[in-house]
Amino acid sequence: MILRDMTGADLDAVLRIEREVHTHPWTQGNFSDALRSKYVCKIYEDKHDILGYAVLMLAVDEAELLDIAIAAQHQRHGWGRRLLDEMMAVARRQGMRRVVLEVRASNAAAIALYRQAGFSDIGLRRDYYQAENGREDAILMGREL
Repeated sequence: MILRDMTGADLDAVLRIEREVHTHPWTQGNFSDALRSKYVCKIYEDKHDILGYAVLMLAVDEAELLDIAIAAQHQRHGWGRRLLDEMMAVARRQGMRRVVLEVRASNAAAIALYRQAGFSDIGLRRDYYQAENGREDAILMGREL
């Protein structure tokens, strides 16, 4: 597996995965803006396939994980944890001291993954996410590097 920089040429594949795994996916514009803003946008791939991607925003000494996804057919094989670990290593190399993120309160699998990786709850944003039947809370999580 390799972790490499995302490019505009990757956006079709990234959008396919994004739409496959997120109920309210980012748009092509969101990813284009992230690339243009020089966020840390990474692709996780093997020789034949993009397994996933992540987007990290760096600010002073804190990194915010804005988006992370593993293609559905590659989930439940440890790739999400490996990608998360890789992104934390990237943040550490960039001099960040902490990583923060937000996650849907209903996303039990992601919450378990983040807790296993050492993240803890640091806050709650009520009605933050759009949901099928209204709004959903976001759990804010953080971890020191």
